[in-house]
Amino acid sequence: MGVIKILEKEILDREDLVNLLSAEAADRQLLFKKAEEVKLREIGNKVHFRGLVEFSNICGKDCYYCGIRRSNREAHRYNVTDEQILDAARFAHENDYGSLVMQAGELESSAFTNRIENLLREIKKLSDGKLGITLSLGEQSREVYERWYEAGAHRYLLRIETSNPELYKKYHPNDALHDFEKRLGCLYTLKSIGYQTGTGVMIGLPFQDRGHLAEDLLFMKDFDVDMVGMGPFIEHQHTPLFQYRHQLLPIQERFDLALKMIATLRILMKDINIAAATALQAIDPMGREKAIKVGANIIMPNITPGKYRNDYALYENKPCVDEEPEECKNCLDVRIQLVDGKIGYGEWGDSKHFARRTEQRIDHG
Repeated sequence: MGVIKILEKEILDREDLVNLLSAEAADRQLLFKKAEEVKLREIGNKVHFRGLVEFSNICGKDCYYCGIRRSNREAHRYNVTDEQILDAARFAHENDYGSLVMQAGELESSAFTNRIENLLREIKKLSDGKLGITLSLGEQSREVYERWYEAGAHRYLLRIETSNPELYKKYHPNDALHDFEKRLGCLYTLKSIGYQTGTGVMIGLPFQDRGHLAEDLLFMKDFDVDMVGMGPFIEHQHTPLFQYRHQLLPIQERFDLALKMIATLRILMKDINIAAATALQAIDPMGREKAIKVGANIIMPNITPGKYRNDYALYENKPCVDEEPEECKNCLDVRIQLVDGKIGYGEWGDSKHFARRTEQRIDHG
């Protein structure tokens, strides 16, 4: 079936999605145009900021694709102080970012739990409750998620990286610490607590094909996710997956495939929040803006203290590591205007999908 016919369908199946992800030339432009139309109709042209604080690269996990994996002895480890995190939150609040993302390597301990809980309360206090907070801090127990929710976090991003259990085993050690079912269970727990729940995948991994990516999209739809952060896989020389670099799609093809994933997801899940991943900009200087044009509506300016920014190296050639937060803000203002976007300053920019999903749940008792 041709792309035009697929784009006219109300319900898309796996084969439809594979065809859209395989679109080239004129078909690709039809896909992007349709995704832009859906986005403008369903959620408008507003782009919302999430000031990103990558406050530590100390991680208890050993994922085969990640530059801050526990076994990477080349990584320069750091842990930003509480005061520096609060300063970053103050900057986000004073500059009307609307929201903050706290992200770090995955750790599970009572000290870590208490630290995050205290920081959440302090951030709510300094912003008079006006700063929205997203956490991306990995797998935790229900009790920990509940404590953080009660302290003020209301969105949580837990990327599954692939929804295929067999592929998951190729990208992680085969042990209890890297268990696919546990990660999936955490997503369901987050959702049941009341978080706006987000996940995401890497695009262009070794062993992965367009069929797997189509299944990832269907997984997100079946899970009824509220927000997604996904981007192209960029190899890191100090990781086990680096040995497969010669089997990867060329970097520009990974970039193009990531844009097609964003556009296809926007058509599939019309009212969710989709982030324009920083990894896109590592490949193309206008990568995030191109993602906004084809369906994304969230951008995460990095407001981590400058001297640490280069050390949160999940992949190589990370962009914007030399820019100060003020420079980054001014730059993004201009860039988003170039793709006909408007920044929703001072707004949380919550997922419309989440609002509709929770309303339906209340309506059905």
